[in-house]
Amino acid sequence: MKNEEQARSLFGISLSDRPRWQQFLICSSGFFFGYLVNGICEEYVYNRLQFSYGWYFTFVQGFVYLILIYLQGFTPKQMVNPWKTYVKLSAVLMGSHGLTKGSLAFLNYPAQIMFKSTKVLPVMIMGAFIPGLRRKYPIHEYISALLLVIGLILFTLADAHTSPNFSIFGVVMIMGALIMDAFLGNFQEAIFTMNPDTTQTEMLFCSTVVGLPFLVPPMILTGELFKAWNSCSEHPYVYGVLVFEAMATFIGQVSVLSLIAIFGAATTAMITTARKAVTLLLSFLIFTKPLTEQHGTGLLLIAMGIILKMLPENKLPGGSAIAKHRKPSIKADNSLPANGGVVEEERRPLV
Repeated sequence: MKNEEQARSLFGISLSDRPRWQQFLICSSGFFFGYLVNGICEEYVYNRLQFSYGWYFTFVQGFVYLILIYLQGFTPKQMVNPWKTYVKLSAVLMGSHGLTKGSLAFLNYPAQIMFKSTKVLPVMIMGAFIPGLRRKYPIHEYISALLLVIGLILFTLADAHTSPNFSIFGVVMIMGALIMDAFLGNFQEAIFTMNPDTTQTEMLFCSTVVGLPFLVPPMILTGELFKAWNSCSEHPYVYGVLVFEAMATFIGQVSVLSLIAIFGAATTAMITTARKAVTLLLSFLIFTKPLTEQHGTGLLLIAMGIILKMLPENKLPGGSAIAKHRKPSIKADNSLPANGGVVEEERRPLV
């Protein structure tokens, strides 16, 4: 087993020889750019054009990913992990996607927001049970995540015109999706940890190739394949929007995998959660919506959570005790942790 991290880069920008804060800034910027564009495109396609064909659009997006990966020069000969690893990964990914979509029929918008906002907590808890990781986070990171979750729920529900409506069946489905999401992020981190030669491109390529066939049955069973094909044939410009969205999301996906590989699943989950707050705040600034007291409280808690997460651990009480749980960093900066304060047990094979 190799102990050194692979020399990583993001679209030609070297990450390994940069300080930790630069790595974080570059990866986060790519993620925010990709998914902000994704949000704008989804708003246009789903709300303006009334095309709600999630399975089909994901299918088209997958082919765009494969073309972009091919243009980058990646081939299956460069793989360092067995295909069965990615079969498991893609099965969990498609299961999460399906349960999330299915739960929409049983939960209203405020209820969905409440559950989706808690993702970072199950990611941190699940990390303790994934072979090859066995993460144990310092108490201040759990407090940070909790502040972020509560703040985001308060902020997003401030605009809700109805109270959360919980259906038992919908709750079970969305909880299942959250568990799968938590397993997914930690499993991806475990793959990077157990085999440092794994690249972000390999992870995305193999997950896409294996995942595309999983999309076909739900498209056929729901009739979405034929409805979407007919609708997009009548309005071919939709494909232009989808391709543009997929290209932006590709940047976001590779950036997320870079964050997972360098900083870990829990830190990445906090960033993706904070992105929702940034998106909402931008909508308020752009469309000049009034900010209420509840919005202010939510933003304050989010800021407190982020600041607590960023505090150097040697400034916290008992810092020396926490420091011994840190994972060795990549070669770029040996003074800082790679995964946000964790303890590792003996690594075991994933497959």
